Amino acid sequence: MAASSRADAAHIDYLLHLADNAVVLGQRNGEWCGHGPVLEEDIAMTNMSLDLIGQARMLYQHAATLIGNGATEDSLAYFRDAQVFRNYTLLELPHHGALVGYALDNRDYAVTIVRNFLYSSLMLLVWERLQNSSDTQLAAIAAKSIKEVRYHVRHAGDWLVRLGDGTSESHDKAQAALNHLLPYTQEFWTGSDFESIVATSGVGVDVSSLREAWENQLQQTISEATLQMPTAGGFITTGKQQVHSEHLTFLLEEMQSLARRHPEGVW
Repeated sequence: MAASSRADAAHIDYLLHLADNAVVLGQRNGEWCGHGPVLEEDIAMTNMSLDLIGQARMLYQHAATLIGNGATEDSLAYFRDAQVFRNYTLLELPHHGALVGYALDNRDYAVTIVRNFLYSSLMLLVWERLQNSSDTQLAAIAAKSIKEVRYHVRHAGDWLVRLGDGTSESHDKAQAALNHLLPYTQEFWTGSDFESIVATSGVGVDVSSLREAWENQLQQTISEATLQMPTAGGFITTGKQQVHSEHLTFLLEEMQSLARRHPEGVW
């Protein structure tokens, strides 16, 4: 493949990676709509889901323009199968501990809060860097998104401290959620071909360069929450390499079913 073609493909893959992250977590957190622990949190979580879906829309629109051939934000969101999504595996996991995809369990708000903090803390750093992207459209998306993600970090951080430094039950749930989810963040720091290309070209960010700042923020918050930092070892997930858990298939079946049942539907 010619160098320009590889760069163009990597550019598109990077936009899809960012968009897939946002739409998958937006869909997952949207499951709290009408089921939040209190009304204020029900509204807050729904609004943050809308923020993420809005970010995904802008990124899909930009990617569709680069792809051409009739691609649209809807075709990228609704008519791609799980095997081609590039989101982090962390974001597709259900709101509870380790279970097979078809198992049912009560949603655990601690899992939701810990995941939101782990991801939004990373994206605050990513969007800050992407404001200087050589892709001016992506830089504009970053400038808008960073305003939203600052609130996401503050919301999740405040709740993580409240849960960790709360009752013995809330502390244990927060610690269990952190123990469960932190190993999945190893995927943040593992490289991929498309990320290396866009980082070199100035379009994207070398995420590994953000690790120290991210870990410092995490350590500060979990210390305030009286939690213990678990060891992030074991298997490294590969969602951004298009190899996912079974959970993504179930999530996309729900998200995509209406569009696939009534393609080109207008109402």
